[in-house]
Amino acid sequence: MKLGIIGVGAVGAATAMAVALRARVREVVLIDRNRARAKAVATDMHYGVALSPMVSIRDGDYDDLADAGLVIITAGINEKAGGATDRSDPAGRLRLLGTNVKVFEDIIPKLVKAAPGATILVATDPPEPLAAVARQLAGHDRVLSAGTYLDSLRFRLHLAERLGVSPGSVEANVVGEHGTSSVFLWSSARIGGMPLADLLARHRIEAEEFRKAVEQDVRYANITIIEGIGASQYGIGMVGSRIAEVVLRDERAVFPAGSHNQHFGTTLSLPSVVGRQGVAEVLMPEMSAEETRGLEQSAEKLRDSLKSFARSS
Repeated sequence: MKLGIIGVGAVGAATAMAVALRARVREVVLIDRNRARAKAVATDMHYGVALSPMVSIRDGDYDDLADAGLVIITAGINEKAGGATDRSDPAGRLRLLGTNVKVFEDIIPKLVKAAPGATILVATDPPEPLAAVARQLAGHDRVLSAGTYLDSLRFRLHLAERLGVSPGSVEANVVGEHGTSSVFLWSSARIGGMPLADLLARHRIEAEEFRKAVEQDVRYANITIIEGIGASQYGIGMVGSRIAEVVLRDERAVFPAGSHNQHFGTTLSLPSVVGRQGVAEVLMPEMSAEETRGLEQSAEKLRDSLKSFARSS
């Protein structure tokens, strides 16, 4: 199983490291416009792979992606460099779209020519509109984004920590945009099968205050991380590695992922069955009226972002 990673900055390198540690992929090819950087990262990791089951990590060019089952794109300007770290800015990650579309216009044709059968995973921000751009440039539907998978993991973790349970016992999702319009599905959140609302009532926790605190921590987790280390990289690297396993092993696992949704007329994140061809099926979750409106508004924002870009192109 061959995996390609295009863009060996903070996120690309973190993804490669997570892949190497999990060792579920046989071959990893790192591609960067700075070939020396890709070679240095590959060489550095190469010296440590003897400590894990066999995996080959090397630098390469687009031709080396031939026969890859999955290619992860992490290339592009990040939030700090792109000025997307203002908590009061409603655009959030969408501020990076114009610059990163130009990056994708260069990358995608080369990728498709070298690996026409590969599934494409977009991890660059903003992931949903860039996945829409990648789908159009690639000319096929085997395109998905990491979307709100990481948001959902953060949501579950913050719930678990506040309630004193394991994150693995929490069922809770974030849908829509991986950004400021993301929608937290509080109505369907469960702890060990018990509705979250019932558990909060049992512990006499004021629900609205609890909700605001959790959403604040989750929605701006990336900015808090960037303020400390300059880039939000390790969590998304681990998520990218897990999605790589799911696709290359055709696991048909279910988690929130971004894909083109005909009903909403755009690419957004919803719980999805993911396998070798990317998103095989979208599972529409139960939502309250408020959550439904929020998802519709998130979809509208994503549609508008692409229209705005089209007008300026």
